[in-house]
Amino acid sequence: MRYISSPDFHRDSAERIGVLLVNSGTPQAPQPWAVRRFLARMLSDPRVVELPRALWLPILYGVILPFRPARVAHKYRRIWSESGSPLLALSQQLRTALMGTLAQRMLAPFSVELGMLYGDPPVPQALARLRESGAQRILVLPLFPQYCGATTGAAYDRVAAELRRWRWLPELRFVAEYHDQPEYIDALRASVLEHWQAQGRTRHLLISFHGIPERNFHRGDPYFCKCQKTARLLAEELMLRDGEWSVSFQSRFGPAGWLKPYTSEVLAQLPGRGVRDVSVICPGFAVDCLETLEEIAIENRDHFLRAGGERFEYVPALNARAEHAQFLAGHIARHCQGWVSSDWPEVAYGASGSQPIDRS
Repeated sequence: MRYISSPDFHRDSAERIGVLLVNSGTPQAPQPWAVRRFLARMLSDPRVVELPRALWLPILYGVILPFRPARVAHKYRRIWSESGSPLLALSQQLRTALMGTLAQRMLAPFSVELGMLYGDPPVPQALARLRESGAQRILVLPLFPQYCGATTGAAYDRVAAELRRWRWLPELRFVAEYHDQPEYIDALRASVLEHWQAQGRTRHLLISFHGIPERNFHRGDPYFCKCQKTARLLAEELMLRDGEWSVSFQSRFGPAGWLKPYTSEVLAQLPGRGVRDVSVICPGFAVDCLETLEEIAIENRDHFLRAGGERFEYVPALNARAEHAQFLAGHIARHCQGWVSSDWPEVAYGASGSQPIDRS
């Protein structure tokens, strides 16, 4: 194994903490060639598809990649903007907002970089930039609120694989999840109330999460339970009654069973139950992306209206909202306790931060 010598770590450099934000990634362009490259990276990850490689890879390269990229590229073209992919642009905006919040609220020198699991900028490049900034302590913060092996686990794998190549390793901490943190729930509540104030409240709130195969849940993945708790806490904060909210799962792929109920089926059934106006929020996505802007706000909106619905409202992801950046800054402070000097004012902020909500 060839080790990287890490010449940018200096014994006499000022203390600096690096924060690595990790998201899934996006194609470089809304074109089949770019989508094919992106899908090949993502779907060949054993964390994403837990099938024997000898069985899965022939299917991936012989059946899926020759045909699916063109369809997915068409979906990306529907949401692509002058800034490029929404997921990348919004992730970069969130990084900028977080850097500003950390600079305002903390005297600690922080470096914040963004790394993508299956796109650019890649995780190894982001880690290298943190090293070049002089960060010898790194906090990895996957932008996946609810722990899942296919997302948070993949982030752990990618960071560990890169650090195996380094000779001089930084002190390292990982954030596994933040699905029940009070400030995160408060930020979700504020986004829903702000949307309702601007667009009018709907009769029903559908809380939709990205799905995973049911077999993953039965093998011990806690993702389903994390999603349910986030949804319950959000409904409680909004003071919703039974029947005014529900949970569903989207983005299923392949013939196997995925977590249920499926978002598309729930939306198609609501009008038949007398619910003709609905708001949909997707708390599992830190920033808006293909799965929210195209799958939910376009495709599933059409499902609902064709089934007899009259008004469909998509509540945007937290993106670079001030409440989002403030929550993440506080969460970072809590996880960096012991890394900062006692005279840094935000140590007190981190220590006094709320504990996870548990009203079960």
